[in-house]
Amino acid sequence: MRHHQYKPGFSFVSEPVEFDKYTERELLQYCLGATLYMPGTKDITPSILNKRLLGLTSMVMCFEDSIREDQLSLAEDNVISVLNSLSEALSSNGIDRKDIPLIFLRVRNNEQFIRFTGRLTEKHTQILTGFVFPKFNTLNGYPYLNHLRSLNETSPSILYGMPILESSQIAFKESRQYELAGIKSLLKPYRELILNIRVGATDFSSNFGVRRGINYSIYDILTVKDILSDILNYLGREDDDYVISAPVWEYFLADKDTEFVETLEGGIHSSLLKRNLIVNAAIDGLLREVILDKANGFVGKTIIHPSHLKYVNAMQAVTREEYEDAIQILETVGGVVKSASSNKMNEINPHRSWAKRVRNRARAYGVIESEEDYAKLFS
Repeated sequence: MRHHQYKPGFSFVSEPVEFDKYTERELLQYCLGATLYMPGTKDITPSILNKRLLGLTSMVMCFEDSIREDQLSLAEDNVISVLNSLSEALSSNGIDRKDIPLIFLRVRNNEQFIRFTGRLTEKHTQILTGFVFPKFNTLNGYPYLNHLRSLNETSPSILYGMPILESSQIAFKESRQYELAGIKSLLKPYRELILNIRVGATDFSSNFGVRRGINYSIYDILTVKDILSDILNYLGREDDDYVISAPVWEYFLADKDTEFVETLEGGIHSSLLKRNLIVNAAIDGLLREVILDKANGFVGKTIIHPSHLKYVNAMQAVTREEYEDAIQILETVGGVVKSASSNKMNEINPHRSWAKRVRNRARAYGVIESEEDYAKLFS
């Protein structure tokens, strides 16, 4: 896999790297980008083998909320079929490993997780990257993580876990602090198996009977903003180094063939904040939310429509100015220096954790010349 494959002629300052499930975790956790969720009943095999979704680098096949309970057996059989087909294509050189996205399975509950993984063979685990644990909390978390570790002890291929924080225990203020502190302690012994932490803003919103509209972001919903803030506070600290993925954007009106002007007046950030139309209401809303995701420390985003792939992944790229600041900070010992662009102060020790994250994001998504290149990447 490599990000932005749909733009083969694009000139990067520094190219994004190739990666697969065997890439070192310290980098791989930054590489998921726009993670496409789909029902476990969907046969995604033709799209992967025929390379119809060049922007698809990570995906989740869901056994939980996206299907009815009476569809579970059908979904499980379909997932096994998909893994079989991709394994056979890999063995026969019908597909290269670099063409297989990072594939995760969102399990239904602990019982289904244990039962279903009994069907997995070595050829399946070579294709599969890991599992997503819904409504993860201090009660169900240990059984999930303990079984994940057991799978890794018997499997020659690494299998990662991604807890989704979306439960009411986290949503409600009176239990949130205890719950997040407990989850933080619970995850620590399994850190090497946690690839991302994901958040379920739709579930959080449902606890308060609210839903964000197309013209504003999840950060405008006060109750949900407070929850996300606390999750970042507990699990986004420098010493934890968890990569936390941003919540899903629910609207997917798409203009697939839209052409963009090469230079947006004042840059894309300014145009979006002024609400100058760039694509359409749904995509512009997505882009505005991604800007806020990044500003708050989220990396990547859950998506539910393939048209969002290029927009989310393009916006993860690092500008030359950001990259030069990050490298300057990482290569300087203490003190304060003027940035290479001579427009800001780089304070070495306080900015170091930011710089490390920017460097990893630059490796995963590439370095672009300036903010103007965002639109060129997704047009």
